[in-house]
Amino acid sequence: MSLAVDIALRRGTFAIAVQFVAETGVTALFGPSGAGKSSVLNMIAGVLAPDRGRIVADSTVLFDSEARVALPPPARRIGYVFQDGRLFPHLSVRRNLTYGYRLVETANRYVHPPEVIALLGLESLLDRAPETLSGGEQQRVAIGRALLTSPRILLLDEPLSSLDAGRKAEIMPYLERLRDSVRVPMLYVSHEPTEIARLATRVVHMRDGQVDVITDGAAVARA
Repeated sequence: MSLAVDIALRRGTFAIAVQFVAETGVTALFGPSGAGKSSVLNMIAGVLAPDRGRIVADSTVLFDSEARVALPPPARRIGYVFQDGRLFPHLSVRRNLTYGYRLVETANRYVHPPEVIALLGLESLLDRAPETLSGGEQQRVAIGRALLTSPRILLLDEPLSSLDAGRKAEIMPYLERLRDSVRVPMLYVSHEPTEIARLATRVVHMRDGQVDVITDGAAVARA
């Protein structure tokens, strides 16, 4: 699977213009705060409309300004994990995980609850309420819920930024396992070099809304 992005957006004096291709594995959008990384994710997800450009997931056109194509977010089949878990507080972990799964057409399901639960080590959490979970546990559940929508693309917007060092260390092995097990493009936003060096197979370096350079994850570690 692959994702081809070539988009531009202007808001006041700030302009975003990026072009890159994300293959299976983790493509990191890396750069300082305010570089436009999260806005790029939002344009891919369909919650922010580019002024012009094209977004294609394999052979499916998600957005094309010239052809006047703009699929609504549900039709894009994109999983989104935010800085905080945003779990449904009134649902158990089990029901949070299966919420999106139940909405996916059977023919489009390529992952199922047992394998996601095992992948993310959630077996002991299934009957718990979100408010009883640690920050790291909540993020693991949020990742599982997004993955169980069988997405074409998985977007992770600074998923570790709200966690302390101990919780980050707890969840990092699960992110590595996710990278190595899930055969869809994953876009990972961060400004933390250590996260990117450990997780990313490809890095899109951004500054002031533009792509500076595209490297591999090892290049961040060497910098």
